Amino acid sequence: MSKLAIHPLGFAAGAEVTGLDLRQPLAAVDHGAIRDAWLRHLVLVFPDQDLTPEQQITFARNFGDLDGHASQAPSTLHPDHQEILVLTNKQVGGKPSGTHNSGRNWHTDLSYTERPAKGALLSCKEKPPVGGDTMWANLYLAYETLSPAIRALLERLEAIHDVTLIKGIEQRDPALVADMKRRNPAVVHPVVRVHPETGRKSLLIGQRIRGFVGMSDEESQSLLSLLNTHATSPEFVYRHRWSVGDLVMWDNRCTCHVALADFDQTKPRVMYRCSLEGEQKTGRIVAPAAAGNRTSMLQAVAAVS
Repeated sequence: MSKLAIHPLGFAAGAEVTGLDLRQPLAAVDHGAIRDAWLRHLVLVFPDQDLTPEQQITFARNFGDLDGHASQAPSTLHPDHQEILVLTNKQVGGKPSGTHNSGRNWHTDLSYTERPAKGALLSCKEKPPVGGDTMWANLYLAYETLSPAIRALLERLEAIHDVTLIKGIEQRDPALVADMKRRNPAVVHPVVRVHPETGRKSLLIGQRIRGFVGMSDEESQSLLSLLNTHATSPEFVYRHRWSVGDLVMWDNRCTCHVALADFDQTKPRVMYRCSLEGEQKTGRIVAPAAAGNRTSMLQAVAAVS
């Protein structure tokens, strides 16, 4: 008999899953219960799971194909397991790692690619004594609590997602940043998306958006500020305080998240992330000639839309 138990952690998102050893093969009944809980709670926390990279990969594959990390620099990946992105503030090769300040603004994983991730599984290997929390926002609720007039406007809008808007990117190795830009030209996605499993609508917004197609810079920034402030309101957010051994799994199709820099940066923080490949491409690449300037980018995309 399964010992799996699910305990909600927050109203908007978050539930703790106990009674399982994720190092072992996942029974069909437990797989179904986890999937249902994932769709309901959006963010699942599996505490006290001391997983090897191989075990994390095996568990992650129960929920979809793994992203091949073509969008990431090879130096940011696990040397023996390319399915794992290593998020660390430790030095790599005598230099700050390419992920030492990752996730510092609100975002949906890989929204700057044509195929944003379906979800992700993040394993805590080392953490600072205090801080280093992560917050997730429920973008179903963000959409559903907007007025009908704003929802009608957003249904027609597309947004330009730009990898260069990752917070702190200018502090990284210039060669690595150039490689990120080469791998990830700006892309356009609809602002409102429909979850392929639940059928519910949610927003696809965050702080890595350059602007909205067909709008001026001023209009774009005003609307973007309104949406981001609304979407990340406290009532829509689950905040997780990490413990070593936590594995957190989230639905990237209806959430955005931020990794807080609320800790002593001299203390190590090491996380291993597997990303689930998105079911389909939802974006299109912006013409490279337009990508260097915000205004010309907006105009160029509007001209071909």
